[in-house]
Amino acid sequence: MYNYDNSGAVIGLIVAGLFIWLIVAAAAYVVSSIFYAKLFAKAGVEGAWRGWVPFYRELIFVKLGDLNPWWLLVLIGAAFVLNLVPYVGVLIGWIPSVAAYVYVILAAYRIQTKLGKDAPWVILAIFLWIVWLGIMAFDRSRWTTAVAPAPWARNFLADNTVWPGIPAQGAVGYAPPAAPGYPAPGAYPPPAGYGQPPAGYPAPSAPGGYPAPGAPTPPPAAPPTTPPPAAPPAATPPPAQEPPATPPAPPAEPPRG
Repeated sequence: MYNYDNSGAVIGLIVAGLFIWLIVAAAAYVVSSIFYAKLFAKAGVEGAWRGWVPFYRELIFVKLGDLNPWWLLVLIGAAFVLNLVPYVGVLIGWIPSVAAYVYVILAAYRIQTKLGKDAPWVILAIFLWIVWLGIMAFDRSRWTTAVAPAPWARNFLADNTVWPGIPAQGAVGYAPPAAPGYPAPGAYPPPAGYGQPPAGYPAPSAPGGYPAPGAPTPPPAAPPTTPPPAAPPAATPPPAQEPPATPPAPPAEPPRG
């Protein structure tokens, strides 16, 4: 004979456990939806209702984490289909489920980077997802896309989809670090060992007589020259002797005796 009292107690425990599970699941859904909506608003997503739609909000989440959301949908669908097949679901049905979880964690790492968080925060996301989500949603950090590109930015995992109401997550304003040892143009440091003169030492004055830089230098003035001495005056010719007007008388003859 069956013991109806024991079977009734077992059924009651099952119903009570199912009821408690439903309450916990509903509470987790409400709390996580609030966190998703707040995080999406911080990231610039239009419409708080997006955080309340199951599966769709997870797709938006990985999209904000620079991952293609369609791959997450493929993993979720594969896990669902494999678990419907007897024995196969037990053997390999867990593989796409774990892959989907890792996919979401990668997106969480990118999201916390855009919120200015360090890498160790992702450990909290792995073990206490709801706590991590609440901190990312309600702390005072600001969303920025000016971060280094994701390691998968050039392969098939990169997000290249465009969804209305969801901002693109390109690395806007990001400048790669300059090569070490080469300062930026126009900012070369002074030579080592050269410093400013000590206080109280007057700055050297500019040398006098030099024209301002950039002005054309006038040609030097010609040296002064001494004019040659004047030519001596021409000699005055001697006056011409005029002939006597009356020839002189011949000398008188001496008297004869």
